[in-house]
Order: sequence, then C-alpha cells, then structure tokens
Amino acid sequence: MIELACETLDNDGPLSASGICRVLSLSRCGLYRSGCGLPEDLDLRDEIQQIAVEMPCYGYRRISKELARQGRLVNHKRVLRLMREDNLLCLRKRKFVTTTDSEHSLPVYPNLARDLLLEGTNRLWVADITYVRLRREFVYLAVVLDAFSRRCIGWNLGRRLDDALTAGALEMALDGRAVRCGLIHHSDRGVQYASRAYTGLLCAHGIAISMSRSGNPYDNAKAESFIKTLKYEEVYLSEYLDIDDARESIGYFLEQV
Repeated sequence: MIELACETLDNDGPLSASGICRVLSLSRCGLYRSGCGLPEDLDLRDEIQQIAVEMPCYGYRRISKELARQGRLVNHKRVLRLMREDNLLCLRKRKFVTTTDSEHSLPVYPNLARDLLLEGTNRLWVADITYVRLRREFVYLAVVLDAFSRRCIGWNLGRRLDDALTAGALEMALDGRAVRCGLIHHSDRGVQYASRAYTGLLCAHGIAISMSRSGNPYDNAKAESFIKTLKYEEVYLSEYLDIDDARESIGYFLEQV
C-alpha cells in the first residue's frame, strides 16, 4: 500500500508520513495502527506499546528510560510524539483527599534539608503521608525514606490519620536502621509530624527535626516523588478488598519491588 502511495505522488525520493496519509486518507495514528507505518518507527512503536501495556502508569520519560535499559536509545521527545499519536499517554488521577493539616498551634521547625549534600545513607530521612482507596473506605499510608538510597525504610497503614500512624512508620525505620550522629528527619508541617509524641520520639533518638517551609511543596520533593511512583505503579493498578489486602500488596511493593 505504501509503495502504491509513493508511486502516486512522485518517484524522486522517499515519501513522508504526511504524504502517505494524504494519499491513503488516514491519520498518522491510523497509518501506524494499520501496519503500514514507516519502517523505522514500526519496531519502536511495538516496543513502546509492549511497555505501556505492561506498565500502563508509565509516562513517556519512564518509557524512554525503560527503552534505554533494553538497549534502545531514543530521544524522549520522539517517544512522547509516538505515544501521543497512539493514545498511550496515561491519564493522571487527581488527589481529592487532604492528608496535611498544618493549621495547628504546635511548634514547627526550620528546613535543615534544603541545602544538605548527601554523601551516604542515614544522613537524611524524609517522611510523608498519602491515602489509599479501598472498596468501601479510605485508609492512610505513612512512609519514611532514606533520601540517599531512596529506599522505604519504614511504613505504616491505618484507618486513622493521626500521629500513631506516622509514629508506626518511624518506629519501623528506627528498628531497621542504626541512627548516626547528625541524622536529619524532614517532613511537611502536618500535625501528625509536629505532635509532641512524634517530635519526642525523634528527640529521644538524637535526630534533628526539619520541616518544609510554609506553602512550599517542593521542599519535600523526594517523598512526594516516591509517593507518586507508589500510586502509579501499585495503588492505581490494584483494587484492594480490605485493609489487610492493601497491607499485603503495598508491603510487598515497598519492601521487594
């Protein structure tokens, strides 16, 4: 079909995809999906589609990196164009449950992590909370990450959004890691992290307390990025029956994946 289209226009050189689409009365997307696409794009589109089917939460940047891991070096702008033409761009789900309550009278602490140069593990821990939707309810997940390794070192899943939730995640981190001198714990200004029970636990272990500046979500970007990955690669792909089902699946993802 492409050969016929080329002959229809001219015989002076290779025909562009736009020219083929005009002759065949197809959109670019229709051209490629018909199996008549440009040869140099066919194999790449097939690889992109396989990754997108396996990991539907991946955007074009993550797919570009996955292609690179497979030995295929492709400009991310090209991947974006191909994914847009094939309707493979994932749809982001918007947050609609608030987990940060910074309107409280408890002490808040300055941001100690902003210009910190990380040279190893156990120098900076970052913490955050998110919600997880079950079939009939919402539950909440608190995580503590080592900022250098980006590994989850503590987590806790519960029905109540309180300092017991965050303390459970912190206690898991303390049980699994040796606290070194100069360790900083960074979080947002939420009441769960500013509570006397939580800050008291940090002080008892000699951990310096750091909090994001008011109205600046980028101050806790490492934790936010981790939560986003967790949502798109595990939570949004699952339908948890109950909190025990969620705990088992999320626990496996956090500790093994």
